[in-house]
Amino acid sequence: MRSTDTRGRWRLAVATVLPALAVLAVQLAFFPLPLGVTLQGVVVGLLGALVAVGMALVYRANRILNFAQVELGLAPTVLAVSLITYSGVNYFLAAAIGLTASVLLGSIVELIIIRRFFNSPRLILTVATIGLSQLLVAGALFIPMIWGQQPTASVVHIPISLTFSIFPLVFTADHLAALIVAPLALLGVALMLRFTSIGIAIRASAERADRASLLGIPVKRLQTVVWAVAAVLSFIGIFLQAGILGLPVGLDLSDTVLLAALAALVLGNLVELPAIALAAVALGVLQQGVLWNHESDPGLVDPVLAAIVIVTLLVRKASSSRTDTVSTWAVSDEVRPLPRELRSLTEVRAVRWIGVLLAVGAVLSLPWLFSDNAGNQLKATAVVIFVIITISVVVLTGWAGQITLGQMSFVAFGGATGAYATQTWHLDISLALLIAGAAGAGVAMIVSIPTLRLRGFFPAVTTLAFAMATTNYLLNPEYFSWVPVNRLARPNLFGAFNLNSQPSYYYFCLGCLILVVLAIRGVRHSRTGRVLLALKENERAAESFGINVARAKLTAFALSGAVAGVGGCLFVHLLQAFTPEVFGPDQSILVFTTAVVGGVGSLLGAVLGSIYLEGGQWFLPGAQWQALASAVGVLLVLMIVPGGLSDVAYRLRDAWLRSLAIRRGIVVASLLADRGRSEHDPVGDPDRIDTAERYLMAPGNGNPETHGDDGDPIEHAAQHVEEIA
Repeated sequence: MRSTDTRGRWRLAVATVLPALAVLAVQLAFFPLPLGVTLQGVVVGLLGALVAVGMALVYRANRILNFAQVELGLAPTVLAVSLITYSGVNYFLAAAIGLTASVLLGSIVELIIIRRFFNSPRLILTVATIGLSQLLVAGALFIPMIWGQQPTASVVHIPISLTFSIFPLVFTADHLAALIVAPLALLGVALMLRFTSIGIAIRASAERADRASLLGIPVKRLQTVVWAVAAVLSFIGIFLQAGILGLPVGLDLSDTVLLAALAALVLGNLVELPAIALAAVALGVLQQGVLWNHESDPGLVDPVLAAIVIVTLLVRKASSSRTDTVSTWAVSDEVRPLPRELRSLTEVRAVRWIGVLLAVGAVLSLPWLFSDNAGNQLKATAVVIFVIITISVVVLTGWAGQITLGQMSFVAFGGATGAYATQTWHLDISLALLIAGAAGAGVAMIVSIPTLRLRGFFPAVTTLAFAMATTNYLLNPEYFSWVPVNRLARPNLFGAFNLNSQPSYYYFCLGCLILVVLAIRGVRHSRTGRVLLALKENERAAESFGINVARAKLTAFALSGAVAGVGGCLFVHLLQAFTPEVFGPDQSILVFTTAVVGGVGSLLGAVLGSIYLEGGQWFLPGAQWQALASAVGVLLVLMIVPGGLSDVAYRLRDAWLRSLAIRRGIVVASLLADRGRSEHDPVGDPDRIDTAERYLMAPGNGNPETHGDDGDPIEHAAQHVEEIA
């Protein structure tokens, strides 16, 4: 028995250190370092470990990836740095104020925002953290304005005179503080989780929150503690980094630290805190190795980290992931079609035609409303293109349940390929669109390969890492000469129709949108569409019915990538240039947020979300106000209508249809489950028990008086209630 326990401990120890050792082996083989730079990497890795461990704690508590983890520490750090720089506050006093602010911020965020989504699907809560990150970034940009200053890159050093040299670098008290404080903070978290009653309760609630709640454990209160601890860890890491590498403005720091934290989480299987911490340290050394060996090419860091993520997922066993069944991804119910019983009514037909005519009139007249402003015409065309791009997210996430945070990378490959086809091969733009769609589909299928056997957040992490690698390396003209760099001329459509004017290109993009919508609707009502929906609802059940899950996922990625590629080709010809920064990871996250806010389960949601977020972003002045409005808007929409803007539209439609059915005395079974019981409502009946009783008493439906003894009447009633629900 003792030998078995010993072997188990050894296996656990090996599993804990193996990911970090593998990363260090890559560093030693391809990016060798002198001792001093290695120590610098250890320091950077320790600070990154604080962020990664905080992210892992939130995942254990809420089963989400907290995309606001960096910003939880960034805003208090900006406050502390501003106190030191602009008010001359003592360094240690400012650090204490920032630490207190991080505790308050983490607690307030959980109480006011995160707790509102306690019973929401994990996808909704994940998007809420994206909106939260934008809100905190906007807050961090506004903080220096308290002193009448604009946000600037800052460096604050600990006021201790201490230096020592290890070739080829000189280290200061800031490095020593990081080497002491970061391990102590990580050790404190480990001791809290292992030996304190709060820590034990946190671990218990992380494993089974529902069971822990039944046992009397205050799960919600513990989640507040977790978010406060996560904010403190993030603040310590970013504040100490401000004295070593400086504190960049805005999202520059967020993207860099976030990718390293996500890579550490993947290496540590999202929940193994010791493995995550060690992997983060090893990744810090690897990053310094890449920078040291390729000083002139700092963009190589992101593709190297992305490769680490992809290789890790390729070698991971599907059964090793704890995320297979713990997260819920059904963000909204399937859109209910117009009831067959009401389609032929005069009122319904009139409203449908009036709605179609109003929509057609609005989109056709838009260029003429902006006839005196070419910039607004361009923005309106961009909104149409982003509707196409958002539809690609609806296909992949809303239908197939595969989370994508790197959709703009598929758009970028489609755009670059389409631009190359028209610029170098001088093809018609119609052919360029087909080639761009094929390129987007191919890239999306390749990216999906590491995640075909896995569920949960792994597709999100993979696509986000790929998006960062795409912007900084894969489509960077400095590394690949085929990537277009010159101005693009819009070729004529079919060699005859000139697209150089903004109105003509707007109508061309509108026509492409209509074709995409018709094609996607056709897929939705085909067997392929039904398979994708089954994949989202329950992969194991779909597999039991003979569906090849891996092939279905590949199909979803290919279809989504093809639509995204078409959108990319249209976008680069709208801008008449290919610029990798336009397709950055922040834009990928924005497109994903757009789909969820609009309603990720419907094509109407793609339209409403694009108008709301993309249009609002372009027509608001100033980066701070755009970020603030976008963040507040996302959080408010998700809090009030978790199903998205399209859900509001469909609920209003169903309410009108229900009232119409009541007036006409028409029984519409599909509307029964939503209707509150009323003495004035002879049709609606929300009481599932009463509905079952009425069904039970109907002839031939299990009534003993009319159906004999064939079957259990209660079972028949229960089955009918399930059908109604």
